[in-house]
Amino acid sequence: MNEVLLRSLTPSVLGILVRRGADFAAAEDAVQDALVEAVRVWSADPPRDPKGWLVTVAWRRFLDATRADAARRRREDRVDEEPAPGPAPAVDDTLQLYFLCAHPSLTPSSAVALTLRAVGGLTTRQIAQAYLVPEATMAQRISRAKRTVSGVRFDQPGDVATVLRVLYLVFNEGYSGDVDLAAEAIRLTRQLAAAIDHPEVAGLLALMLLHHARRAARTAPDGSLVPLAEQDRGRWDTESIAEGVELLQAALARDRLGEFQAQAAIAALHADARTAEETDWVQIVEWYDELARLTDSPVVRLNRAVAVGEADGPRAGLAALAALDDTLPRHTAVAAYLHERDGDLTTAAQLYTEAAQKAPNLAERDHLTRQAARLNARGGR
Repeated sequence: MNEVLLRSLTPSVLGILVRRGADFAAAEDAVQDALVEAVRVWSADPPRDPKGWLVTVAWRRFLDATRADAARRRREDRVDEEPAPGPAPAVDDTLQLYFLCAHPSLTPSSAVALTLRAVGGLTTRQIAQAYLVPEATMAQRISRAKRTVSGVRFDQPGDVATVLRVLYLVFNEGYSGDVDLAAEAIRLTRQLAAAIDHPEVAGLLALMLLHHARRAARTAPDGSLVPLAEQDRGRWDTESIAEGVELLQAALARDRLGEFQAQAAIAALHADARTAEETDWVQIVEWYDELARLTDSPVVRLNRAVAVGEADGPRAGLAALAALDDTLPRHTAVAAYLHERDGDLTTAAQLYTEAAQKAPNLAERDHLTRQAARLNARGGR
């Protein structure tokens, strides 16, 4: 099979799909699927019209993906906006699909990426942002995962840890406001918790409930973001908080600590404080230390720097921040906040402006822009 030919035909095929009405990202995924299929079958049965073959296969893949996406959205529409407390009713096929996509033949990272794309309904860009990698890198990872499983039987479900990672990322994407998937992630995690006795499943469900409990207070009536310290805690869902804390306590009592339990413990400490000033930042730093030990995640260390700044003062937070890669998402925003806490308003305003330019979504960009304008106004007085 001539790979040079495939590469030369790709732009033309992509253009045809876009002109037929496919959006660019969906068309790109469909063409990638068609190329994978071409690699598989052309060596044994090359088509007389390679371009026409690719267009036909890619368009069919696009239509299949569109129908699957529409069916998924119809399922989401049937879910109440706020998840009801208590055990889930019947297990549907969605959770089973999560396990099947987390196939043992895939690495955990590839299984997560494939599941998010194929079942979770997230775009390649959204998945790349969650993994802190370029979109092109994630597209290649998903394509390799598809090639890997193209010839295997889906009779070996993946492990619980991979499925938990997928559910967590789906919840985070829904919670960010780009896609409303948070309630669906909670629903599926409830099903998993009802099906298996696993402390990390309980930890993840607790974490989701504790974060979701603050959802109503996260935005102002005009849609702007409200930072945690400024939220109206009277709008927090106390039932979800109580359920999350109860689940977390039961999980921690089993002495099998995992990253989701540690994250839930941090969220519970925020939920337990009647005011922002009463937050137990010393304990939060200790839990971030545990979480960093479990995950070695740069994002965890970034959040830890904020907690250190609250517990030990902004200069201690800046010192912790200095040890991290300044290209990390939201690194500049954290630096701006800590400089403001330290009284360096000029530097903070400049950093807020820079952070706004790097913001991953419109709501964050607007919030950071307002922060910069607020400090600039104070400096002008």
